[in-house]
Amino acid sequence: MKKNLIKTFGLAILLSMSNQVVKAQNQSVNPDDKSWYPSIYGTKDEIGAANLLTPEIVKQSIALVKQGKTLPLAVPIDKNLPAFRHRSFNLYNIQPGEQGGKSLGPNKFTFNDELVNGWTGVGTQLNGIGHIGIDNVYYNGNKATDFVTVEGVKKLGIEKVPPFVTRGVVLDMTAHYGKAIVSGGTEFTVADIKSVLKKQGITLRKGDVVLFNTGWLELIGKDNKQFLEVEPGIGMEAAIWLADQGIVAFGGDAWASEVYPNPKNMEEFPINQFMLAKKGIYNLELIDTRPLVKEKVWEFMFVLGQPLYVGSTQVNINPVAIY
Repeated sequence: MKKNLIKTFGLAILLSMSNQVVKAQNQSVNPDDKSWYPSIYGTKDEIGAANLLTPEIVKQSIALVKQGKTLPLAVPIDKNLPAFRHRSFNLYNIQPGEQGGKSLGPNKFTFNDELVNGWTGVGTQLNGIGHIGIDNVYYNGNKATDFVTVEGVKKLGIEKVPPFVTRGVVLDMTAHYGKAIVSGGTEFTVADIKSVLKKQGITLRKGDVVLFNTGWLELIGKDNKQFLEVEPGIGMEAAIWLADQGIVAFGGDAWASEVYPNPKNMEEFPINQFMLAKKGIYNLELIDTRPLVKEKVWEFMFVLGQPLYVGSTQVNINPVAIY
C-alpha cells in the first residue's frame, strides 16, 4: 500500500512538471498569434495588472509594517552607470543669469538648476505595459501605428499607472545557488522559486510585487561588460507560473528581469513580451534588493509613486520598502 502511494505521488509530481513544461512550450512567443488580446480587464483597459491593486490589497500591505523602518530600493544614476545598448544619462548644472559671479536682486539671490539629457530607461526603472510589444502590437492589442508618436504614446503611458502600494516579496537566489553572484544565463524554474519560498517561509499572494536578488548589481563598476551581456533570471515556465499567481510586477537587481540570452532559442526577451504585452504585468529593473536580503526582510510594504511623464512607457524610480 505504501509503495503504491509513493508511486502515485511520484507520478503526480512528474505529470505536474510535464504540464508546466508543455504549457511553457505552448507559450513561446508566436508573432502571428492574436489570441492574447483583448485583455481580461476589458477592451479599453490601459493599466493591466495594476487593476489588482485594490483597497483591500493596500490594507493588507500596511499590516506588514512592524518596525516602522524604510529602505530605498534604487541605485544612484550618473553617466557611468551601465545601461542597455543605446541608452545614456548626462546631468548638467546650470546657473541662469549668474555667469561671471553675478547674482539676482539686492539680496544677491543665487540658485542651481539641473538639465538632464538621458533615456528614461537608465538605472532603477518601471517598465510600463506599453514598453514591450510583439511585432508592433502592444498590451490589449494596441497597434503601434495607432498610438505611438515621436512625442510619446497616446495610450499605455506611465501617467496612467496608479501608485503601487502593495506587498513586496524578495527571493534570495544567491542563497539558493550558494553564490554571491548567480551565474549569467541561469534560468530560474518554478521548482527553484518554490524552493526559495519554502526556505524563506512565505507564499505568494494576488497583487504581489516579486523581486529576485541575484547579486548582479555587484558587477557594476567591476565588470560592466559582463553585466550587460548576460544575466540570470526567470524563464517562460516560471513567468507563466508567476502570472498565474496574480502578481502585479516582477523584477529584481538585473537589467531585464529574465534569463539572457534565452537558453532555449534565439528569441529576444520573450519573457518580457509575455509578461508586459500579453499579461499586463509590470517589470521593475535594477532594484537594489541587497538591503532587504541583508536585513532578511522577505516581505514588506512596497510603495511606488513614479514620475508622471506623459507619453513615456518607462521611467526612473526610487521605490521604498517599509517593514
